[in-house]
Order: sequence, then structure tokens, then C-alpha cells
Amino acid sequence: MPATATRTTDFLDTLAAELRQVQDVTSRRFRPLTDDQLNRGPGPGKWSVGQCLEHLNIVGGLYLPVMSRKIKTARERGSRPAELVKHGFIGQKMTEAMRVPSSQKALKSPQQYAPSGSRLPRTVVEVFSRQLDELGNLMEQARHINANAVRIPNPIIPLLLPRLTDALELVVEHIKRHVAQAERVLDGQGVEVRG
Repeated sequence: MPATATRTTDFLDTLAAELRQVQDVTSRRFRPLTDDQLNRGPGPGKWSVGQCLEHLNIVGGLYLPVMSRKIKTARERGSRPAELVKHGFIGQKMTEAMRVPSSQKALKSPQQYAPSGSRLPRTVVEVFSRQLDELGNLMEQARHINANAVRIPNPIIPLLLPRLTDALELVVEHIKRHVAQAERVLDGQGVEVRG
């Protein structure tokens, strides 16, 4: 067994714990924001909290329905959980790139995934919160199938088909990256942490 082998349950437990931390930040820091705090960017060309969340909503809107369909199909076919997580080379490289702090390497979002406007309604927070709940539900469903065998098309390069394990990890890392960005925006505004 390779030294990096991870039990599927441990892998999904870790992702679920990271997701709960994001849900806590969303509840404590993003839900109470005024329209001004939600939409005030740190400077020209820099995203506001609302724009960070809108970007995540756009990406989630692409990934989550596909994951849901693929998990449902796997369950209908009688897929059974694998004991250990397998990662693909491309999926791991994409996730590693997402983990590099933005202060070291900024990643440019493709234009079609950029936020649509500079004045976003408060519903952007609620949509994000619902997507976090949906992602948590999908992680729970992934415990009952072989997530190594399910392939999820990458929205940017559809010919890339990372494993569901890699796609879940990538989505969580992507969320964590932009939530941290949104928190830095709030810190720059002097918005206090609630709770």
C-alpha cells in the first residue's frame, strides 16, 4: 500500500470538516453584511465580497449539477464504496495549483466565470450558502459509491475528466481560496468578526 494511501471515509471526513468551517464563516461574516459591505471592493479591478461569492456561485452552478447526476447514475448502477481514495495526476495538479496562496501566485479566472456585476444583491450570500449545503449533501452521497470510478468533466477544459474524489477536493480548495479572499476584503474594511 502506498505511503500516501488515504481511507475514503477519512478523506471525505476531512473535506466535510473544511466545508463546515466555510459554512461557519459564511454565517458569521457574510450573512450580516450590509449592501455596502458586500459590494465594496478593496480597489479598482479587485473583487468585493459579493463578487467573490458570485464567482463561487457560477463555478458551483457548473460543478454541482454534474456531480449530482454522476453520483445518481453510479448509485443506480450499484456502485460500492472503495476503501482507499485514488487521485488522478491531472486532478491533483489542479488542486495543488489552487492551494498555492494567492499572495504567491494569483490565478486568473476565465472571463465566463467572473462575477457579472459590481452591485450584487444580498441573495448572492444565500445562493452560496445553499450551494455549500448541496456540496455537503453530495459528499455524503459520495460515501455510498466508488468515487474513484466517477469522472467529472472540467468546465474549463471538458476533455479533462478528473475523478469525483479530485473534483470534490478541487471545489473545496477553490471555495476556501475565495472565501479567504473575501475575508481579506472585510478585514481591509475593518468589518469585525461576529459570533
